[in-house]
Amino acid sequence: MPSTSTRTGTRRTRRPRTATLRVALATGAVLAVTVGCSAQVVTDPAGAADDKPGGGTGTGVRIEPTEPASSSPSAEPAAASKPPATPSAPSAKPSKSASEKPAPPKPKTVMASGAEGDQVRELQARLRQIAHFNRAPTGYYGSVTATAVSSFQAKRGLPQTGTTDTVTWQKLLGMTKKPTAAELRPPAAVKPAPKPDPRCMTGRVLCISKNSRSLSWMIDGKVLSTMDVRFGSQYTPTREGTFKVGWKSRDHVSTLYDTPMPYAMFFSGGQAVHYSADFAARGYSGASHGCVNVRDKKKIAALFDEVRTGDKVVVYK
Repeated sequence: MPSTSTRTGTRRTRRPRTATLRVALATGAVLAVTVGCSAQVVTDPAGAADDKPGGGTGTGVRIEPTEPASSSPSAEPAAASKPPATPSAPSAKPSKSASEKPAPPKPKTVMASGAEGDQVRELQARLRQIAHFNRAPTGYYGSVTATAVSSFQAKRGLPQTGTTDTVTWQKLLGMTKKPTAAELRPPAAVKPAPKPDPRCMTGRVLCISKNSRSLSWMIDGKVLSTMDVRFGSQYTPTREGTFKVGWKSRDHVSTLYDTPMPYAMFFSGGQAVHYSADFAARGYSGASHGCVNVRDKKKIAALFDEVRTGDKVVVYK
């Protein structure tokens, strides 16, 4: 590079070489910033063209392009480029609220064990029409009626409860016809009246025969009414003999067995003639605890109103 000189008077001065080098470096830096390169100081092993022997360091300036900011993908994929997470498997069991349905309401009870009345009699008559009840209607809902209802429910695919609910009742109504008066109260078979015991031939007498299982209400040898009865078992037998009605209780309940004894007429200690719902329901398959059971409620109710305290009671075989 040619040196620059000035003349001051007669003296000649030379611009320092170092200053020239600085200017070159500054210019290169500006270019590097402008075009995206970086200025790097490198050592030229062969020396620069403007080096002088014994003057300078052998250091020149080289402009090398710098790599622009990398646009190639990094070694590891960015988080956004990762495949989406596999969704969790659905629960094996659906949620409780989605799978469970509210239980249907239970049908209402229409009749159940212990019920009495004309509707029970109609139930029995209708069950008898389709061979589920094999006796005359009694109007009392006992174990025999419950068994008949359970049999009907089993035949129709209903829950076997023995209780007549709305579903059972409607099903029965749809399969049967309205019972006639004769079906509701079949005429009783006329049985020959047993020959009364001689003790029954005078006065007002409840004449009770164990052999014929009957009670005859008699006044002065004349039979006014007769009804079926049953007696105590071999462990609690009904006492035999001649007695008197000691006292009466229309709505009596046994204090010993806690069972109803309607229309009770006591004649020997705790033994009495009274209506028995169990006798009405089960017939002679059961027994009393010593009392004389009557199963016809209307007849015993009428008898209760006629019998007086002090009337004679005769129990015989």
